[in-house]
Amino acid sequence: MPLQSEGRRPATLQEMRALASPIRLRIMRLVLDRALTNKEIADLLRLPPANTLHHVRTLVDAGFLVAEPVRRGTRGSRERPYRATRLSWRIDTADVDPSGLVKRASLHAFLAEIEDIPPSTPFATTRLGLRLSVEHKDALLTRLGDVLDEFEKLPRDQAGEAFAVFVAVYPRGAAS
Repeated sequence: MPLQSEGRRPATLQEMRALASPIRLRIMRLVLDRALTNKEIADLLRLPPANTLHHVRTLVDAGFLVAEPVRRGTRGSRERPYRATRLSWRIDTADVDPSGLVKRASLHAFLAEIEDIPPSTPFATTRLGLRLSVEHKDALLTRLGDVLDEFEKLPRDQAGEAFAVFVAVYPRGAAS
């Protein structure tokens, strides 16, 4: 996700509200590379299907998910799969989210996702405190955003390894 708002359009209030839920952020991640039905999403998140359906519909209404053609499920049932549109990559929520709901939802989604990682699985983390001039901080954010944009634009390799990247740049408090 770009770390600065250049090249991104402002989010609408509806889009910001849709992104302000850790569950909805996790749903978008689940359907990034493969279409899933509401039941499949509910099973993966260990939530009741009625709860996830509300979130799926909110994401569809905001343009973050698209419904794919109905398919036949087990025992001939009709299922509607959903896939992420990747719209969230191209919008900036800062102007419509002054209280930081989307930032907090993103952090909570990240924490929920890493809870599902088995303890024996390698998990790379880095924590770094910096003190930079405004120009150097802007350069860092631009370069990080450029690298993420570059890799996000690569063709999706269905046989490739699925993984996630979480980057947060935030002001350090007085005690840190």
